[in-house]
Amino acid sequence: MRAAVFDRFGPPEVLHVAELPDPVPGPGEVLVRVRAAGVQPFDVAVRRGAMPWVRAEFPQQIGQEYAGVVERAGPGVENVRAGDPVLGSTMLNAVAELLTVPAANVVAKPDSLPFAEAAGLVAAAQTASGALLELDVTAGDVLLVHAGAGSVGTIATQLAVRAGATVIGTASPGNHDRLRAMGATPVPYGIDLLEAVRATGLKPTVALDAGGGEAIAQSIALGVPPERVGTIVDDKAAAEHGARVVRAGRSPERLAEVVALAAAGGITLPVLPFVFEEVVAAHAAVESRHARGKVVVTFGS
Repeated sequence: MRAAVFDRFGPPEVLHVAELPDPVPGPGEVLVRVRAAGVQPFDVAVRRGAMPWVRAEFPQQIGQEYAGVVERAGPGVENVRAGDPVLGSTMLNAVAELLTVPAANVVAKPDSLPFAEAAGLVAAAQTASGALLELDVTAGDVLLVHAGAGSVGTIATQLAVRAGATVIGTASPGNHDRLRAMGATPVPYGIDLLEAVRATGLKPTVALDAGGGEAIAQSIALGVPPERVGTIVDDKAAAEHGARVVRAGRSPERLAEVVALAAAGGITLPVLPFVFEEVVAAHAAVESRHARGKVVVTFGS
């Protein structure tokens, strides 16, 4: 099989396509032919060597999110079979033509949901839904979402609106119409954020930081209690201000719920697709932090 690998830490250009042995599913596992794989900031950090606690074994594969079709089931697998379209989380092997994953962790992909969109939902759906649960966001809350137009912010905004919350989303002006379409009140991020939020007439009661920087301090300055300020990106600032790090972890059950909403048109996530041979460009797009949509790598049918 072909897979994206890197032989040393560094910029996107260290990635290249290599031929590797086809993986074989063991007991309780399935072999999946990948149709699309998401690219996350986590992948960028691993590739750059910025996560020393993640052990790399060169040539190292990359990727955490996939959508594809089950090619073969290993011994003891009964919940899925060959030919089933699936999606889910994995660890450092998604950007490849084939991968093996525990059958218990796969989620069925609805026929109405394209593979690229399915792969793009995997991390954002689990992260956003878990964060809202940990922060206990309910109807009547006014949720301030920092980086509201990012993949996690996009899903969190839509889930919160569906739950009856009022949402204020920070984003660059070019993404304000998109936030309005999701039911949020947009404000520009930056040094004038406090004034912009106050000008809306809304008083945040809870905040989700998906962008970092001054987001936690700004949320507290706006009157959000520190225990209701959650971050998925800035552990240091959370410790400094008494805020929370909200990483609920992977959950096939929560992922399946968001996938069902997406398949029914209740949740949308714009994707920016790159073909497999453009994996370097895909990583560069994520690293730039200016990609318009969730970056996914797609494979031919």
